[in-house]
Amino acid sequence: MPTPTRRALLQSAAASTAAALLAPHVRAQPAVGTGERIVVAVVGTGGRGIAHATALAALPGVVVKYVCDVDEKRAAGAAAATAKKAPANTPPAQPLNDFRKALEDNEISAISIATPNHWHAPAAILAAAAGKHVYVEKPCSHNPREGELIVAAARKYNRCIQHGTQRRSWSKIIEAVDRLKSGAIGAVRQARCWYSNSRKSIGKGKASPPPAGLDWALWQGPAPEKEFHDNYVPYNWHWFWRWGNGECGNNGVHGLDLARWGLGVDCPRTVTSAGGRYYFEDDQETPDTQTVAFDYGDKLLTWEGKSCHPRGPEATSDGFGVAFYGESATLVMDSAGYTTYDLKNKQIAAVKPEAGQSGDAVHFQNFLDAVRAGDPKKLNAEIEQGAASTLLCHLANIAQRTGHTLHVDPATKQITGDEEAKKLWSREYRPGWEPKV
Repeated sequence: MPTPTRRALLQSAAASTAAALLAPHVRAQPAVGTGERIVVAVVGTGGRGIAHATALAALPGVVVKYVCDVDEKRAAGAAAATAKKAPANTPPAQPLNDFRKALEDNEISAISIATPNHWHAPAAILAAAAGKHVYVEKPCSHNPREGELIVAAARKYNRCIQHGTQRRSWSKIIEAVDRLKSGAIGAVRQARCWYSNSRKSIGKGKASPPPAGLDWALWQGPAPEKEFHDNYVPYNWHWFWRWGNGECGNNGVHGLDLARWGLGVDCPRTVTSAGGRYYFEDDQETPDTQTVAFDYGDKLLTWEGKSCHPRGPEATSDGFGVAFYGESATLVMDSAGYTTYDLKNKQIAAVKPEAGQSGDAVHFQNFLDAVRAGDPKKLNAEIEQGAASTLLCHLANIAQRTGHTLHVDPATKQITGDEEAKKLWSREYRPGWEPKV
């Protein structure tokens, strides 16, 4: 490894000092009443972060005070994009390098998190401890233990924590689940979900200095320190176990969440995964092709991920879907609507999305309504549900990485009799950065 530069040493020292801030004092926040203004900070300003900031800024009664990113250029760009969506005379969002400074601002009521996955739970826990409500992107945790901790934080600090599985707020998806639960297609014993894409190779990265303006030490945060390579950011971190959760955690969580919701199931008894890295010889660690089976005893849920081939198993337009196989019919959800078929595969009905009832805004509005009411029960994707769906992704990846079927106790949601798998329940943290509740 090359000798560290002075800049790298200074960044490392700064990160070590910053680690001491990981347990901020809990501060009493002003009560948020119905109709009152909610001041928020958005953390992470990549594609999803920009979507967060602009959607929130356009909603009534919301002020985006900070847009936080360890990359100075991205934070500045997010501030400019947010200003275009905010009402006239709204104070401009301030770019901020370290989101923990926003936690010290008593005017901030809520934090919206769109960082890389390894920061999701640690940032949410810090925010809840500081008295903030939280909207956290999927998957809500980098590993199963963090999922337990984020739920514990919501309960301990009595905060609204909404998970970014936004389809739970989309009207026609809600309608489809209601139809399933009412018996419209008969008893449902199997669901299948999928995600397909045509991603290219990430190549072989080279060690290099981080780009100017990127605080690489703070970007890594809780993760053990690693030398920067030129194919890690802004997106390819998804495909490294140190920071990401592969396609299953990246996009599979959306389908798994809907399948689990529609089937009315929680934690499976066994999990089996097959697949691998088949398409390219590059640095990616996570599978580009994966099929996972979750056995609930009386019901079966499967997920199929194809990162490098765009065709899915059903006639959906965007490579995403969930199919529920009932005794009398089949219901297939696409991104925001659904179609039903009889047992001879004849289409019964196709239901299109309702205008204004999909996208990010409706899910954020549900979050804000719950914050104003001070009632987590009003959340459409309360963090306990988010953690349960995210756990399926973690179990899938643990089964894939160990190469054998996992056995799980549905009551405790713990892997049983498998020491190799249990080692992946949590992760190694940089000293002083382990999340705590």
